[in-house]
Amino acid sequence: MGALLTFAMLVVAPLSACTQAVSAAGLTTNDPARPTAPAVAAVPAGPFVMGSDAAEREAAYQLDEAAYGHSRTREWGWYDNEPARRTVELADYFITRTPITNAQYAAFVRATGHPAPDVDRATWKGYRLIHPYQRTRRHAWTGAAPPAGREEHPVVLVSHADARAYAAWLTEATGRTWRLPGEREWEKAARGTDGRRFPWGGAWDPARLNSHDLGPFDTVPVGRFRNGASPFGLLDAAGQVFEWTATPSGSDGGRFIVKGGSWDDSGCGICRPAARHGRPAGLKHILIGFRLVAE
Repeated sequence: MGALLTFAMLVVAPLSACTQAVSAAGLTTNDPARPTAPAVAAVPAGPFVMGSDAAEREAAYQLDEAAYGHSRTREWGWYDNEPARRTVELADYFITRTPITNAQYAAFVRATGHPAPDVDRATWKGYRLIHPYQRTRRHAWTGAAPPAGREEHPVVLVSHADARAYAAWLTEATGRTWRLPGEREWEKAARGTDGRRFPWGGAWDPARLNSHDLGPFDTVPVGRFRNGASPFGLLDAAGQVFEWTATPSGSDGGRFIVKGGSWDDSGCGICRPAARHGRPAGLKHILIGFRLVAE
């Protein structure tokens, strides 16, 4: 716990969930030659309530039905595979307060020559998604530069491997270990310890996140919804973009759990921290970004 407190004091001061200013870029490390590291929230060791019960899942389906006017998420059993509500113990860790931004990812692209976020028309068509290919163009980069005016938006169109490559580069660049969070780590940081249904509490409130209910049907700069903060100070943990985790979905290693919901979702049963679903590791989606854990 001493190391946890030391790193918290060095990297970023503790955040009161809704009142203190948030820096999406974070504070610099002690070495001025190293790049800026993302701002992090400290999550102390101890138990938390994860998963959902029948009442929470039923409430989620009802939110979806009210928003969409149909019962497809219920019919397709979107929330039926959520782990049963229970108490889980975790060690302490740090997690970035917001998803990684285009500006933060751009430093990695410039330093390494890693391919910039993008997807070609044929690949996108092969995903068989409902979004037309043209919609991806507002998120696509030009060379090593993110789309103009979107520097502080969450980076999207990144695969699971892209996210891990960024974490490996940041580890080498800053001298501290960075990695994708496990599903349990992500969920604890997003909902706190008391098993609340949303980061801010038990009641649905579309004014506290970027979803299709009140949002622009697009990403927005990270950290805007400070009244949607989790007890540990996480922002954009509901809505905005889904986020890759390190937890496999299935036994073949080809899919990973994503969490959080997105700007495309209404309702928003899928925006609960307990909600989960798997996506192919190679998918580059306009709805999926990531945040990182620091050790």
